[in-house]
Amino acid sequence: MTTRPIRTAAAATALAAGLAACSAPGGGTDGAENADSVVIGVASEPDTLSPLLGYGKDGNSKIFDGLLARDTDLKLKPALATALPEVGDGGRTYTYTLRKGVKFSDGEPLTPADVVFTYRTVLDAETNNTARSELDAVEDVRASGDDKVVFTLKYPYAPFAARTVLPIVPEHIAGEQDPNTGSFNTEPVGTGPYVLAGWSKGEKLTFKANPHYWGGEPEVKSFTMAIIADDNVRATRLRSGDLDGAVLPPNLAATFEKEDGKRTHKAKSYDFRAVSLPTGNKVTGDRAVRQALDAAVDRQSMVDKILDGAGTPAYGPLPTDDPWYERTIERPHDLAKAKRILDDAGWKPGSGGIRAKDGQRATFTLYYPSGDKVRQDHALAYASDAKKAGIEVKVEGATWEVIEPRMKSDAVLAGFGSVGDPDFGLYTLLHSSLAGDGFNNMAHYDDPAVDEALEAGRRSQDPEKRGAAYDKLQKELVDNPGYTFLTHIDHLYVLADRWDGLTTQLEPHEHGFASGPWWNIEDWKPKK
Repeated sequence: MTTRPIRTAAAATALAAGLAACSAPGGGTDGAENADSVVIGVASEPDTLSPLLGYGKDGNSKIFDGLLARDTDLKLKPALATALPEVGDGGRTYTYTLRKGVKFSDGEPLTPADVVFTYRTVLDAETNNTARSELDAVEDVRASGDDKVVFTLKYPYAPFAARTVLPIVPEHIAGEQDPNTGSFNTEPVGTGPYVLAGWSKGEKLTFKANPHYWGGEPEVKSFTMAIIADDNVRATRLRSGDLDGAVLPPNLAATFEKEDGKRTHKAKSYDFRAVSLPTGNKVTGDRAVRQALDAAVDRQSMVDKILDGAGTPAYGPLPTDDPWYERTIERPHDLAKAKRILDDAGWKPGSGGIRAKDGQRATFTLYYPSGDKVRQDHALAYASDAKKAGIEVKVEGATWEVIEPRMKSDAVLAGFGSVGDPDFGLYTLLHSSLAGDGFNNMAHYDDPAVDEALEAGRRSQDPEKRGAAYDKLQKELVDNPGYTFLTHIDHLYVLADRWDGLTTQLEPHEHGFASGPWWNIEDWKPKK
C-alpha cells in the first residue's frame, strides 16, 4: 500500500497553531525539557485507527497488540499469546494460548471471542478491508476453551504465523458497530501500551499511557504525532524546537549531522519507489514502451543524486540484499537499447524528438503526491531519462484526492514494500484479481505467468519451490514490466538525543507513523 499524505493543504498552518503552546521539545515550557513527553513530526496520518479496516496489520500499533509481535530483528515473539503457535495437521492448524490477565484500555478482559471476532470481521466481504487477501489461507477461526484460539487453513501457508501480528479489537465495543462507518474507527480501544487521547485530523494525534497495559507502565507517558506533509516544513519545525524528532529525506537529514543534541537514525527498508504504468493507457499499455522506459532509467544516478547514497537501485520489488532476490535480473542503464526497442516496435521520432506510432504521440502524465520532495525528484529524473529515449512524461504534483481516480489511466510515482515474506508485498502489488482494489495492483497489471508464480509461492511450504516461483516472477517482471522500479530507499530520522533504548528495524514502505526509532517508544528510558 502506498502511504497517503494528509487531506488538507493547510496542514502546516494548523500544526503551527496546534503547537503554539509548546516552547520546547516534548511540550515543555520556559525552555525546560519534559522527559516523559515526546512530539514527533511525520508526513502522513492513517485514514482509520481500526484494525478491522487494515490499521496496524503489520504490527507496531501503540494502541493495539496482536497475538504475536516482532522484535528489533523482526523475529516473532509472543504478545497477547503466551508462546508461538502450536502447528498441526501438516501446517493447516495453528493454536494460540492467550495470556492471562490482559485487559483492554476500558478495563474489560481480553477473551478468545475477541480474537475470533477480529479475524472473522476482517475476512467478511462486507468489511472494507483491502488487505483481506493477505488472510486468504484462513478457512476458519474458533475459540477453544477459555484461553485458546484455533485457526484452520485451507492450505498450508508457510508465513501464516507472521500474519497474526494483526491487532485484536474488543468485540463488546466494535461488535456493536458497523466496521466501515462506526465510531471505533476514530475512537479505538485496545490492549496496547498507549491510548488515543485526541485526534485533530490533518494536524496531530496525541497518545497517553494505558493504565491497564499488561506489559508495564512506560516511562514516556505521552507522545504526539504531528502531521506535516511538507518535508521542508517538518525540518524547519524540528530545528526550531517544536518537534523532538522527525522523519526526513536524505538531503534534509544531512543538514542536522553537525547539530549538537540531535542524532540521525538510519533504517534499512523494503521501501521502493516505482512508476506505475497502467495497461489501460494508450502509451504505457504498450509493452515495448514499458520495456524501453525500464532500459532508459538511470537508477544509480537517482540513488547518488536524489538519495545522497541512502538507498540502492531497484531492479524489481525486492531489494538486492533480500534472500529471495534473483540476481540475474540486474541490468544496466542502456539508452541505446531503449531506442532500439522503440524503433523495432514502430515508435518513430517525431516533432520535438518525441516519438509517435499510428498517430499516437509517446506522451503520458506522471503524478506524484504534493509535498513529497523525494518522489518529486524521482519523477523529474524519470521524465528526463524518458525524454532522451523520445518519450514525453508530463510530471504533475497533486493530492491523493486528485490522483486516486486517475490511477487506472495515469502513471503514479508510487511507494510500496513489505517485510517478512515475499508474499506479503508481491501478491497485492501484482495479482490480477486485485487490479484497482484501492492501492492494490495500481497498474492493473495482468500477467498469467506472474499470477501462477504468486499462487505457487503462496501455497507451497517447500522453500526451493517457493524460491523457484519468485525467481520466475522477478524475471517475468523484466520482460513484461507493469512498473518501472527505480530505487529502494533507506529511512532517515532525526531526534533529540536524550533517550536510551532507541533502535530501528528493517522497515516496510509505511514509515514515520508506525515505524522509525519510536517503534518501541514504550521501552525508551531517559538518559541519565
